[in-house]
Amino acid sequence: MSHRIIVTGAAGFIGSNIVRGLNARGITDILAVDNLSQADKFRNLVDLRICDYVDKTEFYEAFAQGRYGDVEAVFHEGACSDTMQHDGRYMMDNNYAASRRLLDTCLQDGTRLLYASSAAVYGASERFVELPEYERPLNVYGYSKLLFDQLVRRRLHGAHTQVAGFRYFNVYGPGEQHKGRMASVAWHHMNQFRDHGRVELFGAYGGYGAGEQMRDFVYVDDVVAVNLWFFDHPRHSGVFNLGSGRAQPFNDIAHAVINALRAQSAQDELPLRQMVDERLLGYVDFPAALRGKYQCFTQAELHALRSVGCDHVFADVARGVRAYVERVAVQPA
Repeated sequence: MSHRIIVTGAAGFIGSNIVRGLNARGITDILAVDNLSQADKFRNLVDLRICDYVDKTEFYEAFAQGRYGDVEAVFHEGACSDTMQHDGRYMMDNNYAASRRLLDTCLQDGTRLLYASSAAVYGASERFVELPEYERPLNVYGYSKLLFDQLVRRRLHGAHTQVAGFRYFNVYGPGEQHKGRMASVAWHHMNQFRDHGRVELFGAYGGYGAGEQMRDFVYVDDVVAVNLWFFDHPRHSGVFNLGSGRAQPFNDIAHAVINALRAQSAQDELPLRQMVDERLLGYVDFPAALRGKYQCFTQAELHALRSVGCDHVFADVARGVRAYVERVAVQPA
């Protein structure tokens, strides 16, 4: 017997991809929750099948009152994800208080909760393990996510339903076009190359050479796959890193984007050095405003994810970026 699924942030980047993943399984009894004051996010919902849409301002109270019937699971992707947002009250209200209310209702009703956390909880840490000693957020966004993870850890003792949180690392892929400056570097590189015929990266900083700062870049299809793995395994709860487990330099993203876009017009692949020599790839001075606030290295440690039996194989940057470029090639940038 199929029960309803709720996806918050359903018009957003990861939320819309989760709806797509559910649709691919034939699941369409999906209540989409979002805030469409930024109206162009509707494009992410156009080709998806949902049963209803509700604004987030109405949702939490109505859900607490049981207005949506028998709900099997909530995929909670809705949040303020702008790490440059300095209104702490707004951030805590959106990312902590709303999530806390959702958790209360899910635990009370026995509804499973699969939710988005963030690698921003690690901030200044040099290791990325789901343990308090490595959790040192650098901004109020990271703190809002950490505070909810801490609450989940406390509430899991004695919980009779699944609660699983995923600390997303640098996610990229289709559906992020509305995010502006918060979109992935892959998205920005695609637009730079289309508009200007070149891509620019930060120069040397933090002991790393030009373009060599490293992040754990994870393709959105892999994020969906892990969410759905937990959906299929309701006995597993906890807070888990969700990255590829493989740090790669920003140069790898630029290299993959340029070659994937060149392939669209039947041009040969080029090595990185040649891209620099031909000025298809350049470097700019590291911005003063980011000094001391920038993670030069992130890499998800996947022991917790693997220990519960999730053995999903993650795409590397070359494969993920190529798939991304191929999927958006038919859409306007």
